[in-house]
Amino acid sequence: MFSLHQFKHLTSAGFARRLSTSTRSPRILVTGSLGQLGSTMVNTLRSKYGQENVIASDIKKPTLAQRSTGPFVYADVLNYRSLDQIVVDYGIDWVVHFSAILSAAGERNPALGLNVNINGFQNILEVAKAHKLRLLSPSTMGAFGPSTPKDDTPDLTIMRPNTIYGISKVHMELLGEYYCEKYGVDFRSLRYPGIISADSPPGGGTTDYAVDIFHAALEHNRYTCFLKAETRLPMAFIDDCITGTVQLLEAPAESLTQRTYNVHACAFSPEELAQEIRRQHSKDFVIDYAPDFRQDIADTWPRTMADVAARKDWGWNPLFGTSEIVRSMLDKLAPVYKNAAIASQSQPTSAELPPAAVTAN
Repeated sequence: MFSLHQFKHLTSAGFARRLSTSTRSPRILVTGSLGQLGSTMVNTLRSKYGQENVIASDIKKPTLAQRSTGPFVYADVLNYRSLDQIVVDYGIDWVVHFSAILSAAGERNPALGLNVNINGFQNILEVAKAHKLRLLSPSTMGAFGPSTPKDDTPDLTIMRPNTIYGISKVHMELLGEYYCEKYGVDFRSLRYPGIISADSPPGGGTTDYAVDIFHAALEHNRYTCFLKAETRLPMAFIDDCITGTVQLLEAPAESLTQRTYNVHACAFSPEELAQEIRRQHSKDFVIDYAPDFRQDIADTWPRTMADVAARKDWGWNPLFGTSEIVRSMLDKLAPVYKNAAIASQSQPTSAELPPAAVTAN
């Protein structure tokens, strides 16, 4: 039997542990952390919650620089036991689930797209259920389809996508909402537009042209686009996407009126983007058009999306329009190509090299 003094001591200790747990920074697992969004998201969360509280994970090998910024673990989302162990070992509270096969890549390999996007998400959802985790798993404008209204597409509307990526994301949205209602999983999602970033290479999406075009403009002053000139799509700069994702991740549950939200920053076509590049970079920039299978995907997507609920419920407020995106991309990438050109010019020609160096290959 406990004495009254011992009972009070144990009760106080238990209360202190609960208080400590409730006031400490959340421990966050980011899957797909080496992708376009993942790497930036990890850095943003670490600056806010501390390096050791954000666990980066992927199936690829990180660079030395990526490993040096905080914990990294190998995590295959198709392996439930591995995910479960990571959550237990690191005391995870929140999960940001970026692991996915994107639109164009999913059409090239449908079986892989279905496996990763559906079975991988199922594993993440089950782990969230078992350990009462907050789960944010982004969706996409690709969840809409050819019969969806194209302009000011609302949050709730016809959703009949005809791509593996879109189908898997509709499945994700509905299953996440089901687990929220049935099991109390704190599931959250936002439908990204095309995302533009200078920090990492494109990841196999249909809007990749809006990143490739800047590299081509700076290196060759010419670009061949795989979409038609007039194909207008919703877009956002990565800074706005990361800010919005963190806002939704942190939002109090009681402020959310739905589980999945549209987010929209601006919209442009390849020709409109090219015109802005000419205005800010080079009036001689040339864009050619050679549409491929990605045109069929883009034709099923919205031209603009309505995001009133995101703005009202958790403060979505993008700062970058088309002009600001172009300026930022050029400012970030121009020094890279300038330095590469200088390095190339400083390399000795074969005539200048000693004989051993010339024949080394």
